Amino acid sequence: MNLLSVFQKKNSGEIARSRLKILLASDKLNCSPDIMEMIKDDMIHMISKYMDIDPGGVELEITHNIINGCSDTLPCLCANIPIQAIPYKRTF
Repeated sequence: MNLLSVFQKKNSGEIARSRLKILLASDKLNCSPDIMEMIKDDMIHMISKYMDIDPGGVELEITHNIINGCSDTLPCLCANIPIQAIPYKRTF
């Protein structure tokens, strides 16, 4: 993770867009925006242990996939996580 990117100020449009995406995704799943934000934060924390990512670029989306042979749909969580670097060797 680039340490300087943590301290960069985001413009209000980016912040509003991010919040709107979380709100829309949570509405599709019938889950609160706070829960979606906690899921996003947990994913960022967990994945950052293994690779350098851009936490500001992480996007979550709820999609509905059709189950084979049924008319029902299954909600799926899709994450777009920009990877900046994957360490070649790392001791854990």
